[in-house]
Amino acid sequence: MSKREITRDDIIPMDAYGTERKERRRKVTEMKKDRRVSVGPDATFYFENYDTMWHQVHEMLYIERGGEEQIEDELRAYNPLIPQGDELVATMMFEIDDADRRDRVLRGLGGVEDTISLRFAGETVPAVPEADVDRTSAEGKTSSVHFLHFPFTREQAASFAQPGTEVILAIGHSNYGHMAILPEATRAALAADLAD
Repeated sequence: MSKREITRDDIIPMDAYGTERKERRRKVTEMKKDRRVSVGPDATFYFENYDTMWHQVHEMLYIERGGEEQIEDELRAYNPLIPQGDELVATMMFEIDDADRRDRVLRGLGGVEDTISLRFAGETVPAVPEADVDRTSAEGKTSSVHFLHFPFTREQAASFAQPGTEVILAIGHSNYGHMAILPEATRAALAADLAD
């Protein structure tokens, strides 16, 4: 069973992390290849797990050097993004380098977080946005970063776990209607997040 929470005991000293950082980054980058899915020209989904969040917490602590006081804040921020065995969790990012185009696109995507789903084997699992913050402003501009949960029933998880199952990740917004079929290596990696 995958670990589902980072605790204070899981945090290693920053001098030790600094020594191991290059190798740890290489390993997590390799692992993330099967957890990254592009949908359309601008949206990328990064499916999170204990390892990606452990790495993120340590990177924040290493870069910001906030010491002991920072640890609890990072755990509070990143633990909710670790799948709990009955869900997949993704960070969706609209990655647009040109600032003017990014602003224009995001202004037309209000509520996009409510139009995302996974479809497979006759099932549809809609995304549930992380409730930490409203990601669409009152003016209808969406954020470039969204945190999404995909809650599964046991039956859906069993179907998803079947080798060769075609899984479609879809965004159904009227201004951004795109979908992608998950590569089999990605489906297999994510199926491990749904294991008991």
